[in-house]
Amino acid sequence: MADHDRLTEYRGKRDARKTPEPVPASGPVPQGDDDTFVIQEHHARSLHWDLRLERDGVLVSWAVPKGIPADPKTNHLAVHTEDHPLEYATFEGEIPRGEYGGGTMTIWDRGTYETEKWSDREVMIVLSGSRVTGKYVLFKTGGKNWMIHRMDPPADPDAEPLPDRVLAMEPEEKQRLPRDQARYAFEFAWDGRRLLAFVEGGRTRFTDGEGRKVGGPAGLGARLGASLGVRPAVLDGELATVDGREVYLIFDLLHLDGHPLFEEPYEERRSRLDDLDLNGPRWQTSPWFPGDGGAVRDAAREQGLPGVVAKRLDSPYEPGERPGTWRFVAS
Repeated sequence: MADHDRLTEYRGKRDARKTPEPVPASGPVPQGDDDTFVIQEHHARSLHWDLRLERDGVLVSWAVPKGIPADPKTNHLAVHTEDHPLEYATFEGEIPRGEYGGGTMTIWDRGTYETEKWSDREVMIVLSGSRVTGKYVLFKTGGKNWMIHRMDPPADPDAEPLPDRVLAMEPEEKQRLPRDQARYAFEFAWDGRRLLAFVEGGRTRFTDGEGRKVGGPAGLGARLGASLGVRPAVLDGELATVDGREVYLIFDLLHLDGHPLFEEPYEERRSRLDDLDLNGPRWQTSPWFPGDGGAVRDAAREQGLPGVVAKRLDSPYEPGERPGTWRFVAS
């Protein structure tokens, strides 16, 4: 099939003078081995992942809003989009705002694939990448909509789905800081609204401390979800006013990458939370200070905060409990 037949729609949506994307001139298509795939993470109007398969000199493409499923129990929507040129398999960059697909494009995974079946309604492939491996099938459901299904066993057999809800662990109120401060870390009490975030596939849902579904501030869920990408997680924190603006302050990590962390000690959970580097315009990882409660309490008083929360370094997360391993001390 002639090149202009396959890439006419692609070229029609892009202005080569304005976008850094490859826009090849009309002409014969390259001849490859029909075995290259790429998955690009696309932070456009809404986060999604683009799966592209080399086929007959172009990259046949699907936009997958929630990413490639890792478990055969879950099918994900895949929206068939226009064919892309082979040069797009190495493209990363910033598509200008106002242009088609405006936003940041990065390569999330790439590798080779084998074709087991290819028709207008069903594509069965085996992917061999650094992040995604295994047998998948894409099947048409209607219009441009397809679904993608993993045919192999789960990529992580021990992975568990996110819980529907989690009751918040609460501190006991105490008059004094703990004597053995070396066994504790100290956080500011923000006097905010308790909010647990359940992040999956770049999307976020929120509950309050009693497990009731609530809405978050406009735009927070999508942007927080985008910061985690495909990594599923449950976060615990407070929605508080800091320097005159509403910020989601995250202070605990309860579930990550399919594995619950409730039994892990507080110190380990906080370390893993820090590694996620969740800091943006509307959300921040709240600081924690091992060992010196007096200094943290003094700082809370100076900032007009209600107090500090002392958390024992070895404490598990006990949903819905007030066990005494966390204690609130007023400033």
